[in-house]
Formats: sequence, structure tokens, C-alpha cells
Amino acid sequence: MALEIIVLAAGQGKRMRSQLPKILHPLAGRPLLGHVLAAARALSPARTVVVHGHGAEEVRAAFPGPAVEWVLQAQQLGTGHAVQQAMPLLSAQADVLILYGDVPLVRVETLRGLAAAGREGVGVLTADLEDPAGYGRIVRDASGRVARIVEHKDASPQELALSEINAGFMALPARRLAAWLAKLTNDNAQQEYYLTDVVGLAVGEGVPVTAVKAQAWEVAGVNSRRELAQLERQYQKLQAERLLEAGVTLADPARIDVRGELVCGADVAIDVNCVFEGGVSLGDGVRIGPNCVLRNVSVAAHTEILAFSHLEDSAVGARCRLGPYARLRPGSSLAEDVHVGNFVEVKASRLGKGSKANHLSYIGDSEVGANVNVGAGTITCNYDGAAKHK
Repeated sequence: MALEIIVLAAGQGKRMRSQLPKILHPLAGRPLLGHVLAAARALSPARTVVVHGHGAEEVRAAFPGPAVEWVLQAQQLGTGHAVQQAMPLLSAQADVLILYGDVPLVRVETLRGLAAAGREGVGVLTADLEDPAGYGRIVRDASGRVARIVEHKDASPQELALSEINAGFMALPARRLAAWLAKLTNDNAQQEYYLTDVVGLAVGEGVPVTAVKAQAWEVAGVNSRRELAQLERQYQKLQAERLLEAGVTLADPARIDVRGELVCGADVAIDVNCVFEGGVSLGDGVRIGPNCVLRNVSVAAHTEILAFSHLEDSAVGARCRLGPYARLRPGSSLAEDVHVGNFVEVKASRLGKGSKANHLSYIGDSEVGANVNVGAGTITCNYDGAAKHK
């Protein structure tokens, strides 16, 4: 059967203390919900429905296009109630995967395993936490099978001592989900309709419930600025490990920020405090000095970018040398063996092979041929107060 995905993203996020809806706060340059939707797309679902609430118009505007269907949860009456709002949009024959819009680091491989576990019975995502405070606990029977999930506020002291938590993610057939949602009640400490009560209903009917274990960081949600900062560091740690495994030299893996996609060739070296945004590609033997920012840039082989350089929406040829304190603004293109030096700014211009601008210059909207030397203090005056000219 086709897979259909529900993303629960209606929470207000009061602890963020922000006018911005929680799911739009950025992690590694992308909204929290964007990370979840990217993982969902990787599963090729037939439909993705996002249940939203707080800041509805702003949230929808952040994700235009037909890839997502939206449904509004006007009243926040619990996770079970949120899923009920989405059910009319789903096929009765679908396999359903339920995700959370504020849990951004869950791996696609983990979600595939969860979806597989829910094709016949119910799959629930769990993790073992050293500090499980605030999470619902997985209660198992004497045989070790999942018996039910108890929310933190409703748990007994014995249940609070359990370390296996419910991550909230769930997979199950739509027809069973619809039947169990109809049986939910709000007879609990928060007077909400808990999606987790579905597990107890499944067990009561003899439907197998399978717990799929995830890493603790995969299931960590964001409810505060502190938690957002912690997940940012976890994300960057994962990116650094990926780069190291690919053969990139990092002067300090704890001091690199990848806020997009960074693709590196062989023998690339990156010094400390560098930021990579959007799509960045570094060719073989490229060296990036400390405190550089690259946004949507391609750098060809054996080019060196020295400290404190800022490159944006530009292409750099092979064997170039930039910086320190060089700036490439959008639309810049450097051919091979070009030098752009101290406090030189290039905007919407092309510098030909072997050309050099080594000191204190501005080159804007210009075509510079091969082997040109631009002396110190040279600027292009191409703006007449109303329009820019080549």
C-alpha cells in the first residue's frame, strides 16, 4: 500500500519566547519543519499532510508549492486530536507515518525501519535517555513486549523510573488508525486526546506493537532556545564527522558550520570558524583559511582562500588565491590563476585567466581580460545614481 505521512506541527512554542512560530526557527540555515519535510520526501510518500496551528499563514508561506497539503488544528486538544484533523485527507488503504515538525534530526533510515514495522501492526519510535523527564514512557509486559505508553504527567513513580521513552513517531495502517482515533478520550491530567493511547488499544485487540529504537539525538525535539542550540551543535558534529570520513582535513571539528550542502573533493583542508551556506563545492586540494564565509559558491581545484574572506553566489576557477579579507559578491566569476587580495571587492564581474587585483580595489559590473593587473586603490565608477552600467 502507498505510504502517506502526517506531520504534527501546530504547537505554539511558548518557551521559545518568540513571535516566530517554533517550527520556522532555523537549524543549520533551514527551518525545523524543513528538515522534517526533507526526510519525508526521501521516503517518496503519496501524500504529506502538515497539521499546523500557530502562525498558520506564516508557516504556509514558508513552504509554497503543491508538495504539502495543509490542515488547520484551530484548538490545541492533543496529538490524537491533531491526527484526527488530518484523517479526512488520507486514503483509507494507506500506510500512515506520523512525524513531528519540531524533531528535525531523525534519520531517513530510521523512518524507513519504522514504516516497515507499521505495515501490519503498529510501529512506535523509542529511545533510551539518561534523563527521560518530560517524555512519555514505554511500558512493557513481562515478556518484554510493548504494553502501553504512559505520559509523564500521568506516570506513577515506578513508571517514571523507566528510561525508554516514546519519541511520538508512529506508523500503522490508516484503517486501524481511524478506528482507534474514534475511541480516544481526554480522561487524563492534561484533558487532551493522546495519540499514544492508540498503543493500548492496539494491544487490547491483539495487534502487534513493535518498538523501533533510535539514537537519542534523533528524537530530540525543540521547545526552547537552549534545546535549539544543543541540536545545532549535534547537527554540526554529524556534518564534521561526515566530512572527516570523506577525507577532509578539519583544523577543529567543533568549529565548522555547514548550513546547506558542502561537497568536497580529495585533500581539502578547512581551518577554524568557517561557515558554509547553501550549496558549496570545493575541488581537489582546495584550502580554506580561518573565519571564512562561503554561500552558494563553487571553488575549483587547488585554490586557496585566505582568512576572513566572504564569497557569495560566485564561481572561482582553479589555482586562484583570494584574501585575506577578500569579498566576492553575487555574480562574480574568476578564471584560473586569478588573485584577489587584501580588501578587494568584486561584484557581478568576470576576471580573466591570470589577472590580479591584490590591494584595496572595487571591481563591479566589469569584464576584465586575461593577465590584467589592477593596481591598489582602483575602483570602477559604474553607477550614475539611477542605474548601474557595464
